[in-house]
Amino acid sequence: MKSYFRILPFILSSAFSILILTTATAAPVDNAHIGLQLYSLRNQLATNILETLAEIKGWGITNVELAGTYHLTTEQFKEQLDANDLRPISAHYPYDAFRTNLDWIISDAKILGIKYVGCAWIPHKGDFDEKTCREAIETFNHAGEILAQHGMTFFSHTHGYEFAPYKDGTLFDLIMAETNPKYVSFQMDIFWVAHAGQDPVKLMQKYSHRWKLMHLKGMRDSTPTGLFTGHSDVTNDVPIGEGKISFPPLLRAAEKAGVTWYIIEDESPVSEQQIPQSLNYLKAHKW
Repeated sequence: MKSYFRILPFILSSAFSILILTTATAAPVDNAHIGLQLYSLRNQLATNILETLAEIKGWGITNVELAGTYHLTTEQFKEQLDANDLRPISAHYPYDAFRTNLDWIISDAKILGIKYVGCAWIPHKGDFDEKTCREAIETFNHAGEILAQHGMTFFSHTHGYEFAPYKDGTLFDLIMAETNPKYVSFQMDIFWVAHAGQDPVKLMQKYSHRWKLMHLKGMRDSTPTGLFTGHSDVTNDVPIGEGKISFPPLLRAAEKAGVTWYIIEDESPVSEQQIPQSLNYLKAHKW
């Protein structure tokens, strides 16, 4: 996700091997733990909230993640979700609010009734650097501790720029090392992890039990990777199961790591066509 509410190389080098589809036997992803990031339908929600929420419900989706309330108050938006039997499970809030307006986040999250409260983007000019990274670590630790006092779990959403080299690892390794596991968890966006040239399965295994949520989306085969920008053309989002990311090993690793929520996010201009395809893939395939 880009900007305020988002504000979410897999042409792998010799250091990584392309994940191969396997037929290991396991259950499909439980529908009770599948959700949709509403940012996927941001344009539709901006023009017709009622119709769009009804469409989501028609797909058989019951759990949603928020990134704003589209010109409605939080109370009004929650009423519309309730009317369509859609349950908010998590929400993204702007980074600066975690620094300066945490009381508002807590109040807003309580209205929505959510447990998972996250930050999707750390603002930075130019390259993401150690100074900005350490400031974010301090912010996350503080926010996570306060949110825990209110029965909520803080999470940081990976967006690619965190994987810039740092010492013998990456800045993301620094974040993992310096954030308190008791208060800070993570949402792996597999697109952005792959976009930065990382292996999502290995990253899941390396930091097992720090991941509570996942953003699932496919990546077009021609998508440039090995980048630390956190930006990619939205047309590079393809349905889950298509493109260069192999999902069976990823979902098996996620289950072992204790991921709680599998959230579909599709930023493409044809998200209305692709989301049902992604949902059907998750429901039908065994890992």
